[in-house]
Amino acid sequence: MKGYIQVYTGEGKGKTTAALGLAIRAAGAGLKVFIGQFIKMGEYSEIKALKRFEDLITVEQFGRGRFIQGKPSPEDIKAAQKGIKKTLAILSSGKHHVVIMEEANVAVKIGLLSVQDILKIMTAKPQDVELVITGRGADSRIIEKADLVTEMKEIKHYFKQGVAARVGIEK
Repeated sequence: MKGYIQVYTGEGKGKTTAALGLAIRAAGAGLKVFIGQFIKMGEYSEIKALKRFEDLITVEQFGRGRFIQGKPSPEDIKAAQKGIKKTLAILSSGKHHVVIMEEANVAVKIGLLSVQDILKIMTAKPQDVELVITGRGADSRIIEKADLVTEMKEIKHYFKQGVAARVGIEK
């Protein structure tokens, strides 16, 4: 099966949810999935749920679990670079059918990764691997190189009325 490059971006809710839905669908078909989370660190609800599929879905976190404002620290950059190296190793191993780089676009936007890091991954993707890159603010060069781009557009969000992220729904 030919693999494509998908990008889920935009200001609206649903980018990670779409990628996780694809991961579950792939696992349901017996495909092996690797999910690299480039901002998060911790035991989020999706991590707990995906453990039920640990024979087919592997999740690794390359964030430090904190909101980054301004210039990222050397430790933050080192963690993200570890994720790039791991993703390249996963791609070259031939063991995974789907590779998801969650929040990689945001990691570029805030300076944890470079656009070149992502383009290198996109170029290294084997013909038979599906690559999914999520996060707001996808760079135009990433969009251009992708095969499928979906932009989530926020029309209305209850967060603006003061509703905090809820366990099991947003976190």
